[in-house]
Amino acid sequence: MHHRFVVAAEDAGLRLDLYLAARLPELSRTRIQELIDQGLVRVNDAAAKRSHRVASGEGVEIETPPRPPLEAAPEDIPIEILYQDEDLVVVNKPAGMAVHAGAGTSSGTLVNALLHRLKKLSSAGGLLRPGIVHRLDRGTSGALVVARHDAAHRELAEQFRARRVEKTYIALVHGNLKHDAGTIGLPIARDLRRRTRMTARRPEGREARTDWRVLAPLDGFTLVEVKLRTGRTHQIRVHFSALRHPVVGDTLYGAPRQVCAGRETLPPLGRNFLHAARIGFQHPRRAERIEVCAPLPQDLRDYLRHLEAALGSGAGAIDAALAGYL
Repeated sequence: MHHRFVVAAEDAGLRLDLYLAARLPELSRTRIQELIDQGLVRVNDAAAKRSHRVASGEGVEIETPPRPPLEAAPEDIPIEILYQDEDLVVVNKPAGMAVHAGAGTSSGTLVNALLHRLKKLSSAGGLLRPGIVHRLDRGTSGALVVARHDAAHRELAEQFRARRVEKTYIALVHGNLKHDAGTIGLPIARDLRRRTRMTARRPEGREARTDWRVLAPLDGFTLVEVKLRTGRTHQIRVHFSALRHPVVGDTLYGAPRQVCAGRETLPPLGRNFLHAARIGFQHPRRAERIEVCAPLPQDLRDYLRHLEAALGSGAGAIDAALAGYL
């Protein structure tokens, strides 16, 4: 639900959360603060902090999505399992699907689909996130590990914490990178002006490291292989945006809405060109290294074909660069 208010003169000077609590008595102040922190409250079309003091004439807008259910429920949603045993599964998450319920999302998630398919998952992640050891952004596709019982969850979570899990992504970014490979080590923190974003501009951010190498340089674009050494929110997207090479399709971090290649405007991708192509980890019970690959999805392959045609480049160049990922 959407609400809009114009601040009256007698309310000037009130904290934003107190101002909204007075106008929306059906919402608790804690709930309003949650919505502010999620970037769902805007003052004069800009995200604001809960401590903002409202001024006469300011326009205040608030979105109040329904709260997620208290417990995830099974839903009959098709999913692709890449690897499965009695301890864990690796699923190929499609772009556009949330991993679990959250703000504005209460159903249709990967967790809902997995509960229907597998019946039982680890309880260590809680009632809304059973089995979830790590996450992928909604707009990112690819390999994601899920624990089937608590012992596997604890062991896998420790591997992620100790950075023993190898995560490899494929991304298409705008512009041509100056080197064939490199490392981005900028710290990452929440963007204080736009709460739905992260930023690499705050020195007090958390340590983050992204290693990359060029797979195929194209005219105005670069196809890259990326290895995450840390697991910060939006890490790849933030780091390449900080280099002024945003991920294609990622308008939140500066990518253009219309993509031009040569003299052609490409059809909208409708997602970020970011795919978790490979994940490697130690099996939680066996002395065995597991490595699982998620083939590049068809929508990203089709986009590369459009790009090649628009640029007039040879059809085999990208296929050669992506050997092992298709």
